[in-house]
Amino acid sequence: MGLKSDLEKASPSLGRSAVYLKESRINALPRESNQKAKILRKVDYPLVLDVYDFCSDDLRKELEAPRQILRDEEGKKAGLKAKEKSSGSKDKDVKMTDAEGPSNESGESSKATSGEGGPSDKKTHLTGIYDLVAVLTHKGRSADSGHYVAWAKQESGKWIEYDDDNPIPQREEDITKLSGGGDWHMAYICMYKARAVPM
Repeated sequence: MGLKSDLEKASPSLGRSAVYLKESRINALPRESNQKAKILRKVDYPLVLDVYDFCSDDLRKELEAPRQILRDEEGKKAGLKAKEKSSGSKDKDVKMTDAEGPSNESGESSKATSGEGGPSDKKTHLTGIYDLVAVLTHKGRSADSGHYVAWAKQESGKWIEYDDDNPIPQREEDITKLSGGGDWHMAYICMYKARAVPM
């Protein structure tokens, strides 16, 4: 990202031209943004966008606790998956029962699903991590003409290409090839979903 740049300006204190380093930081994370731009060169984009390094020191401090909670939750899930894979067929029933216990005892995963739509005493906090959930691609030289195709990530994690009335399953690695730079589909709008945690 272009958040750092060199500027050459006249320095009154030095009495000559000097090179300054301009560094920008993000002070607040937007919940949503709607901006339109047609870029005709290849622009890569990540499947997971982490903006922590681009945030100001104050915002980084606010993000530390939610990010730690997210790391802990992901560690528990990874450990649970490893246990399920390593267990033999005899232990499967016992292991599945054990797996249900911690998720209910932790409160966060069970409250997050059961508390939807109802009042909750926990407020969600942003982590600075965003997951790519949809891409709108465009074929054509201008933003106002050409052909548009939507690529959406399902809850299961599988991607679907929606070309007019024809849904086509796609692989995740194909989604990263939509960065443009040729006659192939060019990502026009990338939609990310914030990873938030209850605190």
